[in-house]
Amino acid sequence: MSFVIRGLGTAHPPDALSPNDGLGIARRLAGPDVRMSTWLGPVYTNSGIVRRFQVLGGAVAQDVVNRTNLTDSPYLPTKVNDGVGPTTAQRLEIYNQEAPKLACQAAVRAISESKLPVGAITHLVTVSCTGFSAPGIDLALINGLGLSSTVQRTHIGFMGCHGAINGLRVARAFTSSDPDACVLLCAVELCSLHYYYGSAADRLIANAIFADGAAAVVGTGVGRWSTPSVDQSQDDSLTWKVLASGSGLIPDSQGDMTWTIGDHGFEMTLSRRVPSQIARHLRSWLEAWLVDQGLSLSSIRSWAVHPGGPRILDAVMESLALPSDALSASRWVFAHYGNMSSPTVLFVLDRLRQTHAPRPCLALGFGPGLVAEVALLG
Repeated sequence: MSFVIRGLGTAHPPDALSPNDGLGIARRLAGPDVRMSTWLGPVYTNSGIVRRFQVLGGAVAQDVVNRTNLTDSPYLPTKVNDGVGPTTAQRLEIYNQEAPKLACQAAVRAISESKLPVGAITHLVTVSCTGFSAPGIDLALINGLGLSSTVQRTHIGFMGCHGAINGLRVARAFTSSDPDACVLLCAVELCSLHYYYGSAADRLIANAIFADGAAAVVGTGVGRWSTPSVDQSQDDSLTWKVLASGSGLIPDSQGDMTWTIGDHGFEMTLSRRVPSQIARHLRSWLEAWLVDQGLSLSSIRSWAVHPGGPRILDAVMESLALPSDALSASRWVFAHYGNMSSPTVLFVLDRLRQTHAPRPCLALGFGPGLVAEVALLG
């Protein structure tokens, strides 16, 4: 059974940062021994990003760069937090204020495109790894959208950049077990809240590419929703279906990508081995998985690869021997939005849908483990 995408919506904070803006912030907030380093500049100028959106933009960013204190933000450097930044509690307080807004914006757009009534939604799947609270995003969506109090809720937390693919898997399971189900999936991340203030190179690079955003999908099974009145209201080029999903653990990679909770934010480690691990191991696993679906690499006509960074995309292209333009949608999303963690692959899918990309399409993302997650769409 498939999960039919009836609507997809995205959202981002209002304030965008250019690479030059990001470098100015880094010069002020990085560890004392790297603030004026010669290598910090190229990290931003060569990132491949034109702009990215953050809740910690606008007035807060200006306060940091101008050495003012008009916002009284806990992210402003002080004698107490120099080198570490706000506490995790302070960061999550902002998450609880801002994440529900973005989630609701994306969900409203997805529901609008679906042309289905809000009351039709039977299941709610939320995805996030940059903040936690209970009640959380799920209740904010129920109250903000006017969902039924009987909607069935499932939260997918702390799975990292491939979280939305896990969300699609769960949504498909619901519509497969109940053909009359209507699922709202919403992924929201505020990566900028976990800005790193120290001197570890891999985490300083993460500061330069991560961003904030949300994406939502409304989908159904093949029960009462597959009627002429519903189907005729949809543009068939936008009505994609999730046909299958898979997961592959890359060997000897447990410490190459990690995501842990520290006293001053959530802490990511990303070893230099990640691109080479992907390049070395991805193809053999993916080819075997595609055979189980009756397909081959040459059968895939478009790719929605999570843009973890330019080197990740290059590693995927190398491993799978893809043509030079195969990941153009991923590179475009990365350039204009940065790496928003879990919602990003849905931004890529939306771009492919809007540009009428051919199918079948393979969505692919990587997360702590090191794990590759895929979803096949037709």
